[in-house]
Amino acid sequence: MIAAIAEHGSMAKAARSLGLVPSSLTYRVRQIEDALDVLLFDRSSRQARLTAAGSELLREGSRVMQDLHAVANRVKRVATGWEPQIDIAVDSIIVKSTVLELVEAFFALGAPTRVRLRDETLSGTWQALVGGKTDLAIGAYANTQILGIQSLPIGEVPFVFVVAPHHPLAHLQGPLTNEQIKAHRIVAVADSSPGQDTMSVGILSGQDVLTVADMSDKLQAQLRGLGCGSLPECMAKPYIDSGRLVVKQTNRPARTPAVSYAWRSSPQLATTHRALQWWLDQLAKPKTQAALLNSPNLSHLREGGDPRGVA
Repeated sequence: MIAAIAEHGSMAKAARSLGLVPSSLTYRVRQIEDALDVLLFDRSSRQARLTAAGSELLREGSRVMQDLHAVANRVKRVATGWEPQIDIAVDSIIVKSTVLELVEAFFALGAPTRVRLRDETLSGTWQALVGGKTDLAIGAYANTQILGIQSLPIGEVPFVFVVAPHHPLAHLQGPLTNEQIKAHRIVAVADSSPGQDTMSVGILSGQDVLTVADMSDKLQAQLRGLGCGSLPECMAKPYIDSGRLVVKQTNRPARTPAVSYAWRSSPQLATTHRALQWWLDQLAKPKTQAALLNSPNLSHLREGGDPRGVA
């Protein structure tokens, strides 16, 4: 109503455009003015001109109306089975750029679901799902059977023991012994689980430890020679090839952990959790799984490929 009056410059013309009699429109405007205790229009001339307060109400009111329309449309779409939000825990062992490409493909659907990503590490990825903080966990190590939670494998991640070329261990000959490794600081990624059941991998008793937040920080620390340790081979390979990291053989067994993706199951999953179902469909594809553990290869999504699937 206020926009119509401002556009036409008179109550009578605005009333006709709105299909109202002038007295009805005038009454409604006065109700708004009384409620706000302000004058919205300057009636001192023959034209109805907005006051400063009226201009502000029109400007902010238009924005609010747009928000209300957006909310109404969103509610209607959510009623079709799309969740308002999907929370996804992503382990630091997973290639984040691949996850972001999946997010990009998901947004291309035009679905009303918001996406919230959580960075987790080791048992924290699994615990985020078990504790109800997320709907989906990508890169979970645990495969414990828990009622209501399903998991499927993504693949195995081979690790290599590496040091910077200026690190003391880089110049030792032959496979490194535990005693040789123990004499030097190791870089470890902190388990993000808030509970007591946390994991520690590769740390020897009494060894000095530099603890970092995630695999990316661990890589940067080892590149600077701040410590030794194992890194995913795919993450370390470019730096090994360029000579910024040196692979060292050890007397330890080869470390090749298997990782999975896990979610809360539901009999009505496909119809009531369409966003989660979309993500599960993508994660089941071998090329997507390979890209999550290695260099991403989903560029076709940005080149006119079908946004409904990642293959």
